[in-house]
Amino acid sequence: MSLLADIVSWILLLAGGGLVVVGSLGLVRFPDLFTRMHSVSITDTLGAGLMMSGLLLQSPDWPVAVRLILITAFLLLTSPTATHALAKAALHGGLRPLGRDVGTEDPSSKP
Repeated sequence: MSLLADIVSWILLLAGGGLVVVGSLGLVRFPDLFTRMHSVSITDTLGAGLMMSGLLLQSPDWPVAVRLILITAFLLLTSPTATHALAKAALHGGLRPLGRDVGTEDPSSKP
């Protein structure tokens, strides 16, 4: 059973780490603040949840497991809330998302 828990734990840890790396690539690749925030917030929340689940399988006793569950709950509540607050502050500050009507043209609409 310990070998199975180790394998599942490593899969969860590697999947979570991979998601965080992919999300960080979104910071470099995407054009504006809103798409960058979307990329990072989605992958950060899911990546942290997967990594905490992997650590939970490796916890030696129940007080450590309870702490990991509390940390996971805190991350799952605060990360999307912080992203929403940043996006709302950016909108109130006058920053608008890129779109077809702002800064881009639809190439198929040219005569």
